[in-house]
Amino acid sequence: MSDKTPTYNLKAVVRDTGLKPDTLRAWERRYGVPAPQRTDSGHRLYSQHDIDTLKWLLDRQNEGMSISRAIELWNRLESEGSDPLQATITPGAHRHVEPRITPAALDHPTLGNGDVVAGLRDAWVNACLAFDEFHAEQLLAQAFAVFPIEVVCIDLIQRGLAQIGESWYRGKITVQQEHFASALALRRMEALLTSTPAPTRPGRIIVACPPEEEHTFVPLMLSLLLRRRGWDVVYLGANVPLRSLESTLHAVRPSLVVLTAQQLYTAASLLEMAEVLFHERVPVAFGGLIFTQASDLYQAIPGYYLGDRLDQATAMIEQVMTSLRPQPAQRLIPYDHREAQDVFRAHQAQIEARVWAVMENHIPKRHLAMANQSLGRNITAALALGNMNYIDPDIEWVEGLLVNHYEMPPEALDGYLEAYADAVSATLDARGAPVVDWFARLLGRQLTPTVRISPKTKSLA
Repeated sequence: MSDKTPTYNLKAVVRDTGLKPDTLRAWERRYGVPAPQRTDSGHRLYSQHDIDTLKWLLDRQNEGMSISRAIELWNRLESEGSDPLQATITPGAHRHVEPRITPAALDHPTLGNGDVVAGLRDAWVNACLAFDEFHAEQLLAQAFAVFPIEVVCIDLIQRGLAQIGESWYRGKITVQQEHFASALALRRMEALLTSTPAPTRPGRIIVACPPEEEHTFVPLMLSLLLRRRGWDVVYLGANVPLRSLESTLHAVRPSLVVLTAQQLYTAASLLEMAEVLFHERVPVAFGGLIFTQASDLYQAIPGYYLGDRLDQATAMIEQVMTSLRPQPAQRLIPYDHREAQDVFRAHQAQIEARVWAVMENHIPKRHLAMANQSLGRNITAALALGNMNYIDPDIEWVEGLLVNHYEMPPEALDGYLEAYADAVSATLDARGAPVVDWFARLLGRQLTPTVRISPKTKSLA
């Protein structure tokens, strides 16, 4: 057992772990880890146990876990009476595996020479960042000539885009560079999709994005991989509206609908679409980045979760195609969350007006408007999906965005969240408790919904 005596200041912990101060503060606020003591003047003091805990969490991240899942694992080991620092952790042993679909073999091709693909990927990324379209296309042509399409799409293009996206998030490249690379990748996927042969297998599969979801690279690549396996795929693209879904189902008559969502608010749109499809007795399979960030989010969706690896998704879809039974959600959305969603929507404008009055002289107005829009729709989505904690990863992401792109201190987000929490507490009544309670946990302080006289009582007054 490592020493729990509070000894080290923030600077020492940053030096020893490599974590940024804003990341430490974000983890402390959102997950309660680490839990430093405070000096009389309010400065944080950390123990050796805190430092060892952070290093343990970083090891889990390096194995591929998200921070939320790593902390879930830590808490589970402690609840079982084990010391996580002494436990033997097998890399990958605690990764989430969807229990309803267990294909015996997931046949993503093994690379003959991973170093060659990695080298091509780095060269392709550099060409994209230099806006060198000719060289970037040459590198892809070379890769497709040597490796299977699946390897190039997943291990070169997708991972290359992820690398570029991370560089943009860290403020190392411009949004124009990121858009240039994404456009090149999408054009290549569309060309490959157009050139696929006629289907050879029975049944049709719709691949689409739910309303408001604009990220199309993953569903486009999934459509390509399925067509190469002989499936008849109807790719509908981004932002498919609900209002015309019934006529589309009648025209296409799909055996399965595959939906992808990358963000929390589009996961709520996906839920709404999946519920309509379940009512129509059409099987649904789904996945996307947001489901890897919130470990139990998939349980709220009626359908088959495809897991967090694209190279395994096609085999899982083929497994689903052998049964084709609509799958109900594993858990129901609590009534209090649905009620809170209605109350929040009714008072959202009033809440944002209060926030604006407090923060307009502290945050640029354009950024304040964007923050209100983002947080408002994420609160609405989290309530629709039955768990306010689903917002946590997005808060951490926004904090990094403010620091890396707008050169604003992490405290700017803290001040904004404090103002929003006060507005929520002052505006919502007891029916808004899920929202108020989430802010109280996030900020580590007591908040109480406003008590109001009911409409019936007011009419008698």
